[in-house]
Amino acid sequence: MKNKILIILVVLILSLNACGGNINDVNIIDVDSEIYSETEINGAIDIVLRYFKDNFKGCTLTEIHYIGDNSYEEFVEWAEQYKADQAIVLVSSFDVGSSGGDGSLNPNSRYDSWKWI
Repeated sequence: MKNKILIILVVLILSLNACGGNINDVNIIDVDSEIYSETEINGAIDIVLRYFKDNFKGCTLTEIHYIGDNSYEEFVEWAEQYKADQAIVLVSSFDVGSSGGDGSLNPNSRYDSWKWI
């Protein structure tokens, strides 16, 4: 089950495309869960961090956390949409430099509540 969650995250994250971001000072907020283990949540966060670093050129990830168990219905919907057993949702905030990332983001702006499925 853990592997399926990670595979889904990788596939969804890789469907986005950009190049190289800063994750040096990201604030990882711990959120307790009765649905996912700490290992599952941290594994999902690690995948997002690697993806952001490799693909969000000119952007700085400032914060990331598990969205919380109260969003369980959303997890079910995402899992059904992608024909998976489970889905996990993370939320992040990041700053975009003057380059606008890959051109698809607003230059010199901040994105809050950016979801990673």
